[in-house]
Amino acid sequence: MKLLKFLLVGVFFGIVLVKSEAVSWYRIYEMFQFQSFHMYGIIGSAIAVGVAAIWLIKKSKLNSIEGQPIEIPPKDKSIARYILGGTIFGFGWALAGACPGPMYILVGTGVMTMFFVIGGAILGTFLYGLLRDKLPH
Repeated sequence: MKLLKFLLVGVFFGIVLVKSEAVSWYRIYEMFQFQSFHMYGIIGSAIAVGVAAIWLIKKSKLNSIEGQPIEIPPKDKSIARYILGGTIFGFGWALAGACPGPMYILVGTGVMTMFFVIGGAILGTFLYGLLRDKLPH
């Protein structure tokens, strides 16, 4: 029962993504072809909300649900890692027609080919776990 709230938030998030067409392959294709502002508007507003939320958390020194102070460690600064990681992420997004977030949502909407994408994501995560110590971080 404790996890039910997370399931409900996930279902609500999935409905919002489907209704906003953020999981639509056509919308993603339009974005990568620079034909529509729709996805850039969604992503941009998500970034703005995230930045405001992080600022508020740091400014207010909020605690977690367990009462522990929320600490957000600074990220390592390295242009190469962000360019390489962003490029790989972008290629995967373009090839799959979806970023990792809505993979399960798309299965729920009947796009069964997403099982291949989910399998690839699981394989990639496994390989990263094997190679993590050998990769530059």
